[in-house]
Amino acid sequence: MMDTPDAPQTEELSPAQVIAFSPKTEPVKPPRVLSIANQKGGVGKTTTAINLGTALAAIGETVLIVDLDPQGNASTGLGIDRRNRRCSTYDVLTGQAPMRNAILATAVPRLHIAASTLDLSGLELEIGAARDRAFRLRSALAQVNNGGANDYTYVLVDCPPSLNLLTVNAMAAASAILVPLQCEFFALEGLSQLIKTVEQVKATLNPDLTIHGIVLTMHDARNNLSNQVAADVRQFMGRKVYDTMIPRNVRVSEAPSYGKPVLVYDLKCVGSEAYLRLATEIIQREKELKAS
Repeated sequence: MMDTPDAPQTEELSPAQVIAFSPKTEPVKPPRVLSIANQKGGVGKTTTAINLGTALAAIGETVLIVDLDPQGNASTGLGIDRRNRRCSTYDVLTGQAPMRNAILATAVPRLHIAASTLDLSGLELEIGAARDRAFRLRSALAQVNNGGANDYTYVLVDCPPSLNLLTVNAMAAASAILVPLQCEFFALEGLSQLIKTVEQVKATLNPDLTIHGIVLTMHDARNNLSNQVAADVRQFMGRKVYDTMIPRNVRVSEAPSYGKPVLVYDLKCVGSEAYLRLATEIIQREKELKAS
């Protein structure tokens, strides 16, 4: 009769050993959220969102643009046909879909967009009574990264030209606000209103909110008023104003009608060069903020 071998002895591991042998999981890194806001229309918010997003992607960042304007110009300007917007930021903010379902690829590598539709214009009526109405975007963006290779490093939120619930959502979700300011007579008046709103949101909804910077748009160096406004804004806001100014440039104006960012439409024009400089300046400012 053959002897049966003894069952192998299993050695119990201590809790410390279990931790030591367990695979280490890196915490999911949230993206930096920059909301592009100004309650005035026609100052270059959407143009800045599209072209800054493209410029950041061109220098190696992975970028998501969130279109929160019911007009959907950021989506159109990146070539997203309205028929392809089956799931939009409206569905995300009403809780019908996660943000990942609304994200579409663009023709620019490493640049994606969560498109909008006209349904967004009725959002305030639908969720105005909800307790979490100001935090819908923040909650949606908290789930967008999963620790994978395709995680976003930057989210740019294109706000509507008003201080409504959509803009409040963008500010409540933001790491910082980026303000496009047209070089025109009423620029400082609109800026002071926006600063008050930022302070209110900071006091009530998002204590970490800051103004990342102010970008002067549609600057015409041949125009005395344009130069005077730029000088006044720099005197009023100091280092908050980026060194880079976006010039008036016909190529920047033409590009959206072709569904392209100006950096794709005409890389060598002065508008494209300005947005690349702005992206580099923003990354540099980010490094300074981390170091401080």
